[in-house]
Amino acid sequence: MRPQVPVGALVSHIKVTAATVQCGDIIQLGGQACRVRDLFQLPQGAKQLVFESGELLAIHTRTRLAAVRLLRRR
Repeated sequence: MRPQVPVGALVSHIKVTAATVQCGDIIQLGGQACRVRDLFQLPQGAKQLVFESGELLAIHTRTRLAAVRLLRRR
């Protein structure tokens, strides 16, 4: 199942780290696309991601994940 992309949005494939991840990023984990709903700062630059599905993922500062970021057109 693919996440719905709003009409008029541009999609950008990026690599995210704990420093660059944002709410709304769609990260593929285990073959499933998960959208980041919330972020929490952890010690030493790590972050805990909360996905719309309710799952949690803690990422280290060096962790790199492939993601899709939606860019809205004006």
